[in-house]
Amino acid sequence: MANIFRISIIGLIVVVQPVLAQEDANFPPPEDPPIIRALKLNGSLNVDGRLDEDDWARGEDVTDFFRQEPRQGGSIRYQTQVKFLFDDKFLYIGAWCKDSVGLKGIRVQDLRRDFSWGENDIFGVALDPQNLKQYAQAFQTTPYGNQRDFQNFNGNNFDNGWNTLWRVRTQRNEDGYTAEFAIPFKTLRYDPPEDGKPIEWGVTLVRYARRDIEVSTFPAIPQSFTPYRMTYAAKLTGIEAPPPSANVRIEPYTLFQYDDKKEGSTTSSDGDFKIGGDVKWAINPKTVLDLTFNTDFAQAEVDRAVNNLERFNIFFPERRQFFLENSGIWSGGLQQSIRPFFSRRVGLQGSFNAAPAPIDAGARFTQRTEKHAIAGLLVRQGSTASSQASNFGVARYLRNYGRENNIGVMVTHRYDEEMNEAGLASNNNTTVSLDGQIRPTSELDIQYLMTTSVDELTGENGYAGRIFVGNSTNKHYLGWVTEYTDENYNPGMGFVRQSNVIRHNPGGYYIWRPKTSLIRRWDPGVFVNYNHDATDPSSFQQASLYIFPVYMWFKDDSFFELSFTPTWQNINFAFAPLGLLIQEDDYFYTRYTVRYNTDQSKKWSLDARYNFGEFYNGKRNTVNLSGRLAPIPHTVVTVDYEHNNIREVGFENSDITTDLVTFGSRFALNPRVQLSAFYQYNTFDDQGRWNVRASWEYQPLSFVYLVFNDTRIDDFENPFEEQQFVGKVTFLRQF
Repeated sequence: MANIFRISIIGLIVVVQPVLAQEDANFPPPEDPPIIRALKLNGSLNVDGRLDEDDWARGEDVTDFFRQEPRQGGSIRYQTQVKFLFDDKFLYIGAWCKDSVGLKGIRVQDLRRDFSWGENDIFGVALDPQNLKQYAQAFQTTPYGNQRDFQNFNGNNFDNGWNTLWRVRTQRNEDGYTAEFAIPFKTLRYDPPEDGKPIEWGVTLVRYARRDIEVSTFPAIPQSFTPYRMTYAAKLTGIEAPPPSANVRIEPYTLFQYDDKKEGSTTSSDGDFKIGGDVKWAINPKTVLDLTFNTDFAQAEVDRAVNNLERFNIFFPERRQFFLENSGIWSGGLQQSIRPFFSRRVGLQGSFNAAPAPIDAGARFTQRTEKHAIAGLLVRQGSTASSQASNFGVARYLRNYGRENNIGVMVTHRYDEEMNEAGLASNNNTTVSLDGQIRPTSELDIQYLMTTSVDELTGENGYAGRIFVGNSTNKHYLGWVTEYTDENYNPGMGFVRQSNVIRHNPGGYYIWRPKTSLIRRWDPGVFVNYNHDATDPSSFQQASLYIFPVYMWFKDDSFFELSFTPTWQNINFAFAPLGLLIQEDDYFYTRYTVRYNTDQSKKWSLDARYNFGEFYNGKRNTVNLSGRLAPIPHTVVTVDYEHNNIREVGFENSDITTDLVTFGSRFALNPRVQLSAFYQYNTFDDQGRWNVRASWEYQPLSFVYLVFNDTRIDDFENPFEEQQFVGKVTFLRQF
């Protein structure tokens, strides 16, 4: 394996040498942050996006935005003007986002809530009302008034599942667009005003003009950081916020679900009426208690099928709202290799059974101050015909120290109750984890995790750990990850990518922004991925080099990649991807990737990838195509296609061809009335699936949902068909 390290060292030298030859353009946070003053309303506001009331005319302007992209600093093409107002109940933000070509310049792909950064024109604000420096509540919109809200931790970890009560309306015109935000003070977490001291909240503003990839912020934040690095925040002053009061939000629901199933010659159907709901109580600005009863996630987006050709477990992200909120606080962060607590283990019938199990009740406690965070979660999962009832508990303590450092401990406990009729014994499973972050400088991040598990049934103790060191500047990225998971580590509430493995993943890339009219950014680099047994470190498992000399974005943000991946494999276990039994042996092969995607913000876009080369003892060619047609933001049609052509692989030199196709669509009357659908068919298992969802937000965060799911497996000997209809109404009231 010495050749692997020689090649990796040479690759890293190629990346590092030009980096060391250039000056780092980052700059520290200001000693005296700029001041933004909010004015109290004299009259009243109609939140319609027009900004034509007299109060907006007298508000103080914020215009001195700083350009982050496409090149740091310099003149801004897309000017933005922002003002802040308030009354006894709301903080108001008005933004004039200017564009010389007006309506023709607007780029918005669809009208869904919680849209993705990168494909739309965006204006947003991030607030740190408690001046924690490591936490922000962010509110964003597009020219069409979509809402995106999230929490951010330490400038880089996102809690996109956080949905809160606020309102925004926009107007589009020949000079650009305007946006008008109304954020209730009850939505924000802030400390009580102190006598004689003015209120000062941390605030950052961001504008993304997608047509020319221009990102501008107020105040100035270096290009290598997100606009939510609150150590750089300005101070919002002048607010006369009401003292925090009782803040309770209730969200009951009622639901009817009808299921019809056909398996072979057996047919069954069932109708079920349910009621339940959630309660959120902000005990004080720092402390929140969430309760859930008879929890239901019928409206959550379903997972897409995946054909797994690797030796690792597939990570499917959490999609359920109750578990998404505040997910970034748990130990292990958002990385996908070692998660002592992974909420998707809650609400399933077993470790190897993805069928849902009922959640009877749950409670979550969160307290966040400048010095610490405390969190706890309790969930009671009901039994099914084939799985016992389970009880889940998580406790978390996180201590902040220094400017942007923290250390934390977390304990999870899962108790599965005995179920004699199914032959299932009771079991206790516990993990204890220590983790933290050290940020010696604004560019350098160190993250660590150490965790152990104890399982009653197996009688085994297991251990796992992870350390990450990364240095990110305007000119380069360099990083190293080492992960350890022994064969006995078994987090009953968590996720591991693989057991009995030590993984090393060093690498980096150089960031080049040439002064040309064609290329915006070019990031050549290399990453090493080396895996060996944890029980016997001399026993090699797998290694690869991901080498990407061509990895570039053009001026319109279209993208082109040429890369190759030499791979070494030691197959010493039963391994059969897609049913192809691979003979136990050592293998070396190289795979190549060509990828190109067009400007994803236009009315039509295409993403094409061709991956080809050897594959164990044979060959594999994979084609991935994704297309999207969005003639107007109200109508979007997508198609995704994956084709695998595998030849002469495995014991029997077998050939296999798979096709996985997905058709999707979204139709919106406005951001509050939408219909979405997707159909997916996989030739590998002859499974087809429909998911159709209609939603109406009849008042803020109160919804009517209609959902249809259909799953069919065209097996001649044992055909399967299941249909599900769901009607659900939720109602939100905040006191």
